[in-house]
Amino acid sequence: MAKTNGAPSPVIVEIRDLSKSYTPGCEDCAILDRVSLDIHEGDFVILLGVSGSGKSTLLNLISGLDQPTSGAVNIDGTDITGLNEYQRTVFRRDRIGIVFQFFNLIPTLTVLENVTLPLELRGDSRKRAEQQARVLLERVGLADRANDFPDKLSGGEQQRIAIARALIHQPALVLADEPTGNLDEDTGSRVLTLLLELTRQSGRTLLMATHNPEIVPLADRVYRIQDGRLVPVVESPRSVHPENQ
Repeated sequence: MAKTNGAPSPVIVEIRDLSKSYTPGCEDCAILDRVSLDIHEGDFVILLGVSGSGKSTLLNLISGLDQPTSGAVNIDGTDITGLNEYQRTVFRRDRIGIVFQFFNLIPTLTVLENVTLPLELRGDSRKRAEQQARVLLERVGLADRANDFPDKLSGGEQQRIAIARALIHQPALVLADEPTGNLDEDTGSRVLTLLLELTRQSGRTLLMATHNPEIVPLADRVYRIQDGRLVPVVESPRSVHPENQ
């Protein structure tokens, strides 16, 4: 848990009794069952779980990309489960950064245009957006690729661009869904190190779903999704191995 002047930092994400079922009227079919969690400002929290356990579903509910069957998600004082679709879109644009497994860069936009997009969508001037984007591109080591298109980049380079795009609007919360799932081990390790470095340095809150055990010891807290419930990993993070995920 991150601390401010020795005291716990404020809670930025409150999840209360969150359930999700894709089969109407079937309580036993819930992929998430009454999940509750507090995440503090500046925390790095990891979600573990086998494929299909509900990690991506939980991230989608927190981001407002999906709606729960029941329960609530409060982010930075806003109950996003009470917002309509347009309001959730605006909130996500302004307050949440998302790093996807498959990069999700827009192929017809240059690297620079992909990174500036979140700022331009919220009405920032192109000049200001480009200035901020170039600073971030320098940070991720790709300033010289600003005018290239995504298909000219390696997978690792695309994910570094995706990280820059997720952070450019200084979101309160960063969600990363298997951010190295499409990368080789060495490239994935470098990308994870970069993501953690950038979020830690800026004091961002990071919630990551991952199968990568190397990053687990660096987390403030680790949870496993099992049978629809969120189970704290009470053992030392260093004892978490891939076969247990």
